[in-house]
Amino acid sequence: MRVLIVTAGSAGDVMPYTGLGVRMQEAGHEVVLATHTGFEGDVRSRGLDFLPLPMDPRAELSSAGGQKLVRASTGPLALVHVMRMARAFAPELGRGVLAAAEQGAEVMLMNNTVARLGHLVSRALHIPSMGVYLQPWEPTGAFPSAPFGGHRSLGRWGNRASAQAVLALADRVYATSVSDLRARLGLPKGADSSSLRRESGGWPVRYAYSPTVLPRPADWRPAAQVAGYLWTARPRGWRPDPALTAFLSAGPPPVYIGFGSVVAPGPGRLAGIVVEALWAAGVRGVVQAGWSRLRAYGDDVLTVDEVPHDWLFPRMAAVVHAAGAGTTAAGLRAGVPAVPVPVQLDQPAWAARLTALGVSPGPVPFRQLTAERLATAIRRAVENPAHRARARTVAARIAAEDGAGRVLAAVERLAAG
Repeated sequence: MRVLIVTAGSAGDVMPYTGLGVRMQEAGHEVVLATHTGFEGDVRSRGLDFLPLPMDPRAELSSAGGQKLVRASTGPLALVHVMRMARAFAPELGRGVLAAAEQGAEVMLMNNTVARLGHLVSRALHIPSMGVYLQPWEPTGAFPSAPFGGHRSLGRWGNRASAQAVLALADRVYATSVSDLRARLGLPKGADSSSLRRESGGWPVRYAYSPTVLPRPADWRPAAQVAGYLWTARPRGWRPDPALTAFLSAGPPPVYIGFGSVVAPGPGRLAGIVVEALWAAGVRGVVQAGWSRLRAYGDDVLTVDEVPHDWLFPRMAAVVHAAGAGTTAAGLRAGVPAVPVPVQLDQPAWAARLTALGVSPGPVPFRQLTAERLATAIRRAVENPAHRARARTVAARIAAEDGAGRVLAAVERLAAG
């Protein structure tokens, strides 16, 4: 069958779906991944077909609004900035989702960023669809909604209310785009009117993170299940840079430091903090440039561009990252200790999970980041054998899970009716 995967956001919102797409191709299905044009090379290098969606997330995060989001960090204020940014490009995004679906699909899969739009389109075009989400989105009393911080419980009533509020806010953000799509599709005004109704009804969702890391809440509806992680596929023919392999073999395992799709203000200052922290901790470092374009220099520091985390992380003594869903997963899979430096939105929630799992000495929030604090956390992560032992235990449990396989099985059941 022809499967259309639609996802929008930063690299962490896109790249895990390449692994799902490759798995589905191996099962004999035709897979098309629709996302932002900037990711076309990443998608095609994995052997997948590509369709474009509008908007450049890197440019958005570099804009004044994106920098306000970094400064706001977490909580309701950060959510307000995200909603303002999303409202600006939602109509264009909705038209892109519709254009991709009109190219033909027998099944549509979508992340939570495009679900409000994709669900409407799939119903109008009579295409079976399913959510494949990388973060918890379903209302529950077990924990608060990730955009509200996700790491401090508000009580069972407050936790559920925060998730319902996020869904209501999403409806407001996408209201203009939904109205535009209804007009284009010839649908009545009230058609498919509520995200809360969708997420509390029978529409299927598979959450693509490990139940070992965050167990499924007992109060979720039956159609919402936790499948397990999806792993980013490597580019075809990828080989490590000889300079990187030479650096790795020249001394003890280094510490990885990278902030992924975060566009940090003052990347030169951030690079200085990183180098000073590595020196103070007495460890070597591999620094990934990421969207902040970090450049760190020193005798025992190497700056790299994109390197597959499934290859790099097992060779590290510890990993320092912003605790986005994808990098958190890659670090856990590698079985190495973590130092989360959460910046925004769901990152504090994943950082809290790393700490609760025992694989981390605790987060160093980005707004409080100093070389001294980072060096102290790195030393604790590297020198405490309990963190490494726990990381290996969690990695072994994750290795026994098969998130892509479970999603694939659910998709095939969905297509069979």
